[in-house]
Amino acid sequence: MNLSELFVKRPVTTILLMMGIVVFGALAYQQLPVSDLPTVDYPTIMVNASLPGASPETVATSVALPLEKQFSTIAGLQSINSTSAQGNTNITLLFDLNRNIDAAAQDVQAMIAKAGRQLPVQMPAPPSYQKMNPSDFPVIFLVLHSETLPLWTVNEYAETTIAQRLSMVSGVAQVQVMGAARYAVRVDLDPRQLASYGIGVDEVADSIASANANLPTGTIYGEDRTFTVLANGKLLRAAAYGPTIIAYRNGNPVRLDEVSHVYEGLENDKSAGWYNGKRAIALMVQRQPGTNVVTVVDAVRALLPTLREQLPPPVNLEIRMDRAGPIRESVRDVKFTLLLTVALVIMVIFLFLRNISATLIPSLALPGSIVGTFMAMYLLGYSLNNLTLMALTLSVGFVVDDAIVMLENIVRHMEMGKGAMRAALDGSKEVAFTIASMTLSLAAVFIPVLFMGGIVGRLLHEFAVTIGV
Repeated sequence: MNLSELFVKRPVTTILLMMGIVVFGALAYQQLPVSDLPTVDYPTIMVNASLPGASPETVATSVALPLEKQFSTIAGLQSINSTSAQGNTNITLLFDLNRNIDAAAQDVQAMIAKAGRQLPVQMPAPPSYQKMNPSDFPVIFLVLHSETLPLWTVNEYAETTIAQRLSMVSGVAQVQVMGAARYAVRVDLDPRQLASYGIGVDEVADSIASANANLPTGTIYGEDRTFTVLANGKLLRAAAYGPTIIAYRNGNPVRLDEVSHVYEGLENDKSAGWYNGKRAIALMVQRQPGTNVVTVVDAVRALLPTLREQLPPPVNLEIRMDRAGPIRESVRDVKFTLLLTVALVIMVIFLFLRNISATLIPSLALPGSIVGTFMAMYLLGYSLNNLTLMALTLSVGFVVDDAIVMLENIVRHMEMGKGAMRAALDGSKEVAFTIASMTLSLAAVFIPVLFMGGIVGRLLHEFAVTIGV
């Protein structure tokens, strides 16, 4: 008994099986994540080190070079790329795709410790590292700006209201605030005034730190109770810093505003963001691995009206860019191509066979094959992307070819005077091996793609498996 005979003799079982495949395939289709390309994890680690006040050349030779020499001995390292700037360096380590990122992180940490003796002692902290994936591009960019409020007030809303609430959305991994403008009191020292009083920079810094501290003021002892007196000594505004006494000279106090200019400003004035030519705060929303980009973006968009109600009228929250739109358009185009292919194939079959029943049989094979593939894609953890949809489009021709060959041979047996059941059994038995051989030979063309290495191999892996299924 061949495989076709097993289904021909059991029509009810065959119908129920096909209905089950279509139903479960349709359910799996609803659960498939949508993306532009298959998800590929790039094992990448970024190392950051700082040497305040050093030039880019000094940072490159004194900090980046010793670290790079140690990192070059790590197994599975593909490339090292370092960028040195004023007082800071970033080193990007790209590993082989088969390298375990957690094991690579341990090796990086060990090499940082090994290079510690060669690094300048003036570094405020040891180099830090973090695991990252370049493919995890933010799914949506938001901007926050105001025409009237100070930038640090807008930044406070971005960090405390917007970012925290967005991070609670299902599928969101983290929310990064870019161009942060945190409020700070800035002190610009006058070197001439400091020299005239004989005061050093360290002395000024220590005096400010001592004046801006919450420490117990004293203790009150009663007959049966003891009370600790705590005065809030934290200074919040520039006007409160100016009268701070930083030293005594000839019995007279020297105040901070006598040797410096104290004003309200930003914590870091070297980083800024603009939107339409005006200062703004940007928020980048990143999704969790394996989640649906379109679903996450839709969830964030649905939350924006609620967030806007929590902001004061002068603060505007706008969408700068999101990835859902291009992905929708791209996937929509491929879906249209797939449907158009199916329609054209059915039309061509009808034009040549001139038989509605003969056209209906291979036409029914197409939805079952395509929808059933969605179930396999879901079980394999694949996504609905351009490459998998392209594979389904190409597979339409394979399915129709097999169906037409089988149908033509069955019709030939019916023209010989055989009944429908006998013609189906004899016709399918004659060409079953031929069809199986032809299908396997076509699928075998894509087997080498499964063993391709590198990023291209990872991208085409889902394509090859989908077209094989």
